[in-house]
Amino acid sequence: MKNRKKKKNSSNKVVKLKTKFDSKNLIHTTNLKTLLIFTILIFIFLIARIGFLQFVQGNSLKEMAYQQQTINQIISPKRGNIYDITGKALAIGAQVDTITINPTKIVKDNETDTKEYKEKVAKALSEIFELNYDEILEKVNSKSQVETIIKKVEQEKVDQLKQWMEENKVTIGINIDGDTKRYYPYGTIASHVIGFCGNDNQGLSGIEAKWESVLTGTPGKIISSKGSDQQEIPNAKETYISAENGSDLTLTLDLNIQTIVEKYLKQAVEDNSCSRGGNVIAMNPKTGDILAMASYPDYDLNSPYTPNSTLAQTYSSLSPEKKNEALYKMWSNKSVAETYEPGSTFKIITASVALEETITISDKAGDFYCKGYEEFEDVSNSTIQIACWRHAQPHGVQTLRQSLCNSCNPAFMQLGKRIGASTLYKYYDAYGLFDSTNSGLYGEQSSIFQNLDKVGPVELATMSFGQRLNITPLQMITAISCVANDGILMQPHIVKQITNTDNGSVTEVSPVAVRQVLSKKTAQEVKSMMESVVTEGTGKNAAVTGYSIGGKTGTSEPTLANVHEGYVASYVAISPIEDTQIVLLLTLYDPKGENGYQGGQIAGPVVSQMLSEILPYLGVPSDEDASSNSNSSNYITVPDIRNKTVSEAEKVLKELGFTTKTYINGDANTLLVEDQTPKPGSSLPKNSIIVLYGQGSSIATSVTVPDLKGMNAHEATSTLKSKNLNINIEGSGVVTSQDYAKNEQVQEGTIIKVTLKQTLTDAH
Repeated sequence: MKNRKKKKNSSNKVVKLKTKFDSKNLIHTTNLKTLLIFTILIFIFLIARIGFLQFVQGNSLKEMAYQQQTINQIISPKRGNIYDITGKALAIGAQVDTITINPTKIVKDNETDTKEYKEKVAKALSEIFELNYDEILEKVNSKSQVETIIKKVEQEKVDQLKQWMEENKVTIGINIDGDTKRYYPYGTIASHVIGFCGNDNQGLSGIEAKWESVLTGTPGKIISSKGSDQQEIPNAKETYISAENGSDLTLTLDLNIQTIVEKYLKQAVEDNSCSRGGNVIAMNPKTGDILAMASYPDYDLNSPYTPNSTLAQTYSSLSPEKKNEALYKMWSNKSVAETYEPGSTFKIITASVALEETITISDKAGDFYCKGYEEFEDVSNSTIQIACWRHAQPHGVQTLRQSLCNSCNPAFMQLGKRIGASTLYKYYDAYGLFDSTNSGLYGEQSSIFQNLDKVGPVELATMSFGQRLNITPLQMITAISCVANDGILMQPHIVKQITNTDNGSVTEVSPVAVRQVLSKKTAQEVKSMMESVVTEGTGKNAAVTGYSIGGKTGTSEPTLANVHEGYVASYVAISPIEDTQIVLLLTLYDPKGENGYQGGQIAGPVVSQMLSEILPYLGVPSDEDASSNSNSSNYITVPDIRNKTVSEAEKVLKELGFTTKTYINGDANTLLVEDQTPKPGSSLPKNSIIVLYGQGSSIATSVTVPDLKGMNAHEATSTLKSKNLNINIEGSGVVTSQDYAKNEQVQEGTIIKVTLKQTLTDAH
C-alpha cells in the first residue's frame, strides 16, 4: 500500500522550468512572411528582366550575337558601263586593287616582337602608298577584324607591296583584293552629261548620279562562322549570296556628233571671249533622242577635282568654301541646270501660237508696222519705250514672215497683244515650258515665269520676243523640236536602253509622245518661215550649201540688276525643212569678242560649221545642185595615180594642172606611189597640190589648220597654199565657216572646205 501511494504522488507533481523555451527547429510566422515576399519580388524582377531582354532588346542582342559568331565578307557588284548609241564605251570599270589588313593576324610570339612587327608593317604600308604613318599604325593596332588601308590602287604600287611581302615573308594579315575603278576613255567628251563617281564607285554627278540605282547593282556576301576566340572556324559551312551586277546603259548620244559640236563650241567660246562659256544641244525631233549635248569649258572626268584651264586661273586664290562652289559650277550642265532668257529664238513660239489660233497668217501684207519702237504704260503710269534692234532704220510695213526674217521686236509686241497673255500661257503649258522635261539628266531645273495675274502690258510685250522669262536650253530646243515634228511634242531623253549584265536582257526606253500642240499645217507654215529666215533674213550665216536649213537668231540683253551677266547670243536651226532629222541649239554667254554679241553674227556661222559635218554623217541627202561649184569647169577631178611610178604620176598630175609634193625613199623612176592626198575622185581647182607617198614612206599629219574666218577667197586660198593645203570655196564674200577647226592637225594636201557669205547688216 505504501508503494502504491508513493507512485501516485509522483505522477501528480508539475515541474516548472525556470529558463525560457527556445527551439532551433521552428520558424516564426513574421520571418516566414518576409522571406516569401522577398522571393516573390525576385521572381517578378527576373520575369521583367527576361521580358525586357526578349521583347525590347531581343533584335539588337540577336544582331550582336550574330556579329560575334559570324564573318561577313562583302562581294562588290560590278558597276554597269555607259555606251553611246554606236556602242563606244563612255564609262567603264578598270581593274584595280584594294588593300586591307587583319590587325589581329599581324602578331608574333610575344608582345615585344608583335609591337615591332606592327610598326614595321605600318612603316612599309605608309611608304609604299604615301600615307600618314601614324594613321596607318593606328589601324594596324586596331582590334577590328578588318581595316581598309587604301582603295583603287594601281598595279605598280601593288607590285611593290607584293615584293615587300615576299622579301619579309609576310603571308597573312595583309590582303590584296580585286576592285574596279571608274575610267572614262574619252576624258572631257560629254563630261557634263556623263558625270563621275566617287572613291566608292558611287555616282556623284551626271548620268552616274541620276542613274545610280541602275548602274550600281546589289552587293553579295559570304557568311562563315567564328569561335569564341573570334577566329574563323576551319571547315565551317559557308553561305554564299552572289552579287547582282549593275546594268549597262546605252545613251542616245552619238559620239561622232558629240565630237563635232564640242570642237566648234570650244572654238566659238574662245574666239568670242565668252566669259560665261556656252552650250549646244542636238536633238532628233521625231524621237526626242538627245544626239549631243555639251557645255564649255568642260573638265576631265578622270580627274574631276582638278580645275579646268579656266578655273585654274583663279582657283588658288579662293577660300575653301568658294573652291567647292567653283567645282560644283564647273561640273554643272548648263543645258539643264541653268536657265536663260532665250531672246528672239522664242519668237518661233509666239508665231506658232498666232497661226494656230488663226490670229494672222504668215504672208498677210501690211499686217505689222515697225516705227522703231513700241510705247507702253508701266505700273506707275509712266510711258516707256521698247525699241527694235534696228530702231534707227525701222522696218516699216511687214508680214509675219518678214517680221520673223527681220527679227522685228515691235511686230512681235503687236502680235503678243493680239494673242493675249492667257492664250500664250495656255500654249506655254502645252509646250511643256512650265515643267522640267524629265529627260533623265542630272540636275535638271525648270523655268521661271511671271504669275499670269501679274502679267501687264510691258510683261506681255517682252514675253512675246523672249525676254524677262527664263527657261533651260533643253526646254527651248524641246519646244522647237515640237514645231519640227509636225506639232507633236516628244519627251526628250538621254537613255536609249538598259542591259542586264547578268542575264543579257535588254530594256528599250521607247520614245514618249507627250501631246499634239500644233496642227501639222501650222507646224509646216512655221518651218517655212524659219527657212526664209536663213535664205532671206538675219539667219543667213547658218546656211549650208546643198541642204535646206531653217533657223532663228537670238540676242537677249541682261536685266539692269544683272548687267554683269552680259548678252546671250544664240541660234536654233532645223534641217532638212521637209522630214526634219535634227534640231540644233547653240548658246553663247557674255560674248565680248571683236565680232560683237549678236546671235546672227557669232552663233550662226558656228551652227553652219556643225551642220555641214553632221548632216552628211546622218546620211541626209544633199540637193542635186549641192556640188555645182565643185563640178564646174574651174574644178578638176583628182585621178587615181597609185601604183604608177612617182615620176609618171607627177607627169599626169601636172598635165591636168595640179602641183605636186612627194615623199619618197628611192628612185622616182622606179618607186611606185603607195598613197596620195587628196583621195581619188576629189574635185579641186587648178594649181591645187597633190601630195604623193612612195612605197615605204610615212604619211605626214602635222600641218596645223589656220583660222580663215573673215578672209576673202584670195586671202584664204593663199593662206592654205602656203601650208600645202587645198581649198574648196562655196559662196562669195568673206569666210564665215570652215570644216576643219583652227589648230586642228591634218595631212598635207587635205581639202579645207570654206563657206563665204556677204556681210549682213541685219545681224540680230
